[in-house]
Amino acid sequence: MRVLVAPDSYKESMSAKLAAESIRRGLLSVNPKLQLDVLPLADGGEGTVQSLVEATGGIIKMASVHDPLHRMIRAAYGILGDGRTAIIEMAAASGIELLKDHEKNPMKTSSYGTGELVLHALERDCDTIILGIGGSATNEGGAGMIQALGGTMLDSQGIEIIPTGAGLEKLASINLNSLDQRIHKTTFIAACDVDNVLLGDSGATMVYGPQKGATFSMLQQLEKNLKRYAIFLEQASGMHILNKPGSGAAGGMGAGMMAALGAELRPGFEVVANITQLEKHIGSADLVITGEGKIDRQSQYGKTPFGVAKLAQKLNVPVMVLAGQVEDIEDPIIKDHFRMIRSITPGGMNLETALKNGPVLLEEAAARIWKEIESHPDTL
Repeated sequence: MRVLVAPDSYKESMSAKLAAESIRRGLLSVNPKLQLDVLPLADGGEGTVQSLVEATGGIIKMASVHDPLHRMIRAAYGILGDGRTAIIEMAAASGIELLKDHEKNPMKTSSYGTGELVLHALERDCDTIILGIGGSATNEGGAGMIQALGGTMLDSQGIEIIPTGAGLEKLASINLNSLDQRIHKTTFIAACDVDNVLLGDSGATMVYGPQKGATFSMLQQLEKNLKRYAIFLEQASGMHILNKPGSGAAGGMGAGMMAALGAELRPGFEVVANITQLEKHIGSADLVITGEGKIDRQSQYGKTPFGVAKLAQKLNVPVMVLAGQVEDIEDPIIKDHFRMIRSITPGGMNLETALKNGPVLLEEAAARIWKEIESHPDTL
C-alpha cells in the first residue's frame, strides 16, 4: 500500500514538516515496509514559505526589513526551485505575531516591511511573486508596501505621509507612476482565504480591527481613513476596488495589491496545491493521511485537510485526518470528507501539555491508526 502523508502545521505546536515526520515515524513503527510519500502542506498562511521551498527544491533567503512598528528585523522569504518565483508571507515582516500584546495598535502599524521583502525578491530577478497575506498587524490598505515599492502618498503640503492607519487621515494624493518599474514585468498572486470587501460591517476594519488591538473609537477613525485612502487609490489606479471580494483581506492589503500591483487574489490552499502538484501525488496513493491543529465545521473554508479531501474525492482515494482537537465530528460535511477522524490528544490533557508534546502525541496517534487499519482492513 502506498500512503501519502500530507499534513498542515499544528499551530503553536509543530511545523508541517515536523508533523509529517512524526506521522511517518508512527506508521513505520507498525509496518516498516509501508511505501510512504511525505508532502508537508500549508494553506497560504504560516508555514507556506517553508512548505513550497521544500516541495520545489528552493532556497530560503533572509532580508533586513522593518517590522509593523518600523523597527529593523530579519525576515525570511523563499525562492522556489525554478529560481524565478518568490514566496513571501506578509506575517514575516508585518505580522501581528511580531508584536507584544501592548504593542498591538493598527493606528500605528504599517506594511512597509512587506514591500521591502518584495523589493528583495525583485532584486533576485523573480518574475512571479506569491504573497500570502494572512496574519497581518495592519489596517492601512497596503499603503506601507506601496511606499516601500516607490509609490508616493502626499499630504496637502506635498509631504510624504506616514503609512499607518492613523497616517492615512492626512492623505491628499497617491501617485503609482513612481512605482519600481520591475513591477510591471512581474506577476503578483495574493494567497488569500477571505473574501471580505474593504469597507463596511463586513470590511477589513470592522471584522478584523479588534483582533489587531483596535478600540471602538479607533475603529471609527480607521474606517474613515481607509475610505479616504480607497478614494485616492481608485483614482491613481483607475480600478474600482471598494467592492471587490478580498479587497479587505489583511487590513486592506488585498486592495493595495490589486490596485498597485495588478495582483490576482487566489485561495491559499489552491496556490500551494498547484505548486506542489498535490493532485498528482494523491493520484499515486492508495490512502492519504492529513491533519492540522483543529478540525471543526469551519475547517471546510480554505483549510488544508478539507482541500486535500476534496481533491482525493475526485480521484476516489480515501483520506484520514489526525487533529489536535476534533469538534462537530457528526457534522455531515465532515463525515462526508474523511474516512476516519482521530484526535491525537488524550481526553483530559490540558492544552499547554498537548501543545508541548504535539510531535510525540502525533507519532503515537499515527501508530494507533495504522494498527486499527491492519486489524480492520475494511476501514478503507
